[in-house]
Amino acid sequence: MQHCFAVSTAARATRRLLPRQRDLASMAAGATMTKMSMFQAINNAMDIALDTDDRAMVFGEDVAFGGVFRCSMNLREKFGSDRVFNTPLSEQGIVGLAIGMASVGYTPIAEIQFADYVFPAFDQIVNEAAKYRYRAGSTWHCGGMTIRMPCGAVGHGGLYHSQSPEAFFFALSRYQRSLPTRPNPGQGSLAGSYPLPRPNFSA
Repeated sequence: MQHCFAVSTAARATRRLLPRQRDLASMAAGATMTKMSMFQAINNAMDIALDTDDRAMVFGEDVAFGGVFRCSMNLREKFGSDRVFNTPLSEQGIVGLAIGMASVGYTPIAEIQFADYVFPAFDQIVNEAAKYRYRAGSTWHCGGMTIRMPCGAVGHGGLYHSQSPEAFFFALSRYQRSLPTRPNPGQGSLAGSYPLPRPNFSA
């Protein structure tokens, strides 16, 4: 997270592009390059999503204040408290809200503050979001939903702030998954995930 890399100000993924991703790629074509850390790249990707999709929302514990890793800094000030807001300390509620919003056409970006906290939401992620489209016979889906969570983020955090439970979820089918380790893939995978017709998981 300490290293800075040159990344474009828009997503640069060009393989297998969907219409929305093509728009982002065309924005990137004429963009200048900016050096960003991982948290700045994630912030930039969410900024792009909120700016280009008026149904996009960012929510989770402390995201309105910038989040513990500062990934949502200044987003509430720029886009308003109706689109960037704090939630109660309920991971099951956060993911359940995201599923409901996505199923009616919103583009929710739900943040789990630390990956260690995700276990109360396990049922929502595994039994609801992953099976929603199948259960509805493809008439409904919760694609467009993104769950963000930092894994192994604090080396001194002990049992509730340093785990890496992402492998539990990477075994799920029907999810678009990404585990970026550098700013450029972090920004690109997050910015490019919103238009996909299945839930997205970014650890």
